[in-house]
Amino acid sequence: MAEIEVNGGIVVYEFVGPDDGDVVVLTPGGRFSKDFPGVREFAVALAEGGKRVLMWDRPNCGASDIQLFGRSESHMRADTLAVMVDELVGGPVAAFGGSGGARDSIVFAIEYPHLVSSLALWSIVGGTFSTVSLAGVYSTAELRTVRAAGIEGILELEGKAGSWSDLVKVNPRNRERLLALGPLNFEEVMTRWFDAYIPKPNEAIPGVADWEFGGIDVPTLIIRGGENDHDHPKRTSFAVHCLIKGSRLIEPPWPEDAWEQAQLAMNRGEGSIFGPWLKAAPTLLDHLNRLVL
Repeated sequence: MAEIEVNGGIVVYEFVGPDDGDVVVLTPGGRFSKDFPGVREFAVALAEGGKRVLMWDRPNCGASDIQLFGRSESHMRADTLAVMVDELVGGPVAAFGGSGGARDSIVFAIEYPHLVSSLALWSIVGGTFSTVSLAGVYSTAELRTVRAAGIEGILELEGKAGSWSDLVKVNPRNRERLLALGPLNFEEVMTRWFDAYIPKPNEAIPGVADWEFGGIDVPTLIIRGGENDHDHPKRTSFAVHCLIKGSRLIEPPWPEDAWEQAQLAMNRGEGSIFGPWLKAAPTLLDHLNRLVL
């Protein structure tokens, strides 16, 4: 595990796999860390296929510092990843991401096309139910809490997809970073980020206008959303496929209700919501190896 300072905050990361392997950035969803069950197993599977996998605790995830700036949280992370890739790799990488990580990867490819050689996306969030749900997961409680209890309330706030209180426990620096930010600045940023989760007719995914996808011009693999996956709708995967010229859409290597079943299993203390993703490793390796041939 290593650290790098980006935009005034520390980001924790590590590489898995051979030093001479093609670099793949693996980005999971939620505000979950690189050490959340299922993520490392996925990275190891890609590394065993000869790839050098960059695992990172995105800002506001795991042991990294809290960061609040930018048009949306995904845009903030794209800005962060760009500095990391430039300094640690020095050239374009394959960007792989699922759920919120798919959104982060898309924004990264749009904003920094010179740093992306290919994309692989799955479990893409979109549609009214999914997008509004994310507002509740990432912003609504934050806005209610900071308005009622200030930053002190945020320090104690818990959540389903990774909490601010957990970020403070794992990384004590985050307490001072939040206090220094103050309630007004926190509310301003969170209000701006909240807007990304207001469904709009010209946005297939939250916070990204459809026309922006025209800036993506790299080989892209999209795994179709599950038939019964309301958080990552089938329809959204088709929309993104239509928006990214030349992208390839494939059937999922997991059951149609894999996400729902994984959530139930995790609630029972069995497995992880990211567990099914491991089934995609052979397909993703094939996607990369095709580009080399």
